[in-house]
Amino acid sequence: MTLQIAGLADAEKCHAIQVRAFQELLEKYQDYDTNPAAEPLEKIIQRMQWENSVYYFIMTEGEAIGFMRIQDKGTACRVSPICILPEYQGRGYAQEAMLQAEKLYPRAAQWELDTIQEESKLCYLYEKLGYRKTGSTEQIQPGMTIVDYEKIL
Repeated sequence: MTLQIAGLADAEKCHAIQVRAFQELLEKYQDYDTNPAAEPLEKIIQRMQWENSVYYFIMTEGEAIGFMRIQDKGTACRVSPICILPEYQGRGYAQEAMLQAEKLYPRAAQWELDTIQEESKLCYLYEKLGYRKTGSTEQIQPGMTIVDYEKIL
């Protein structure tokens, strides 16, 4: 598994991956305001143009099976989002991508992300990687709470 920079020409491919990767959560929570599967392509294009925002394809056997976006804030980095196509989920690709990303940003002493608190598999993944809940949460709707995580290196 490797990370490969995705550029503006890859925006549609990133969007297609994002929609497929987050579709199950969209159907489960019906959250059309914040779920990445409901975002228009223009949102990805806009984020790709932001300074210090880099998209990386998560590659295996020459195929993009997901992507992650890193916001480089100097001594801190934020992962938002990371997504893996459904047929590749649960195989350790997200974990490996996160570890490789940390090596790409050696100045970052802190890593940040958020996820759905009720999704125990996602919380387990991040906690296994050394992320800890910050205590900051936002209830999107009953039964769906966004929880912030950080990892101090």
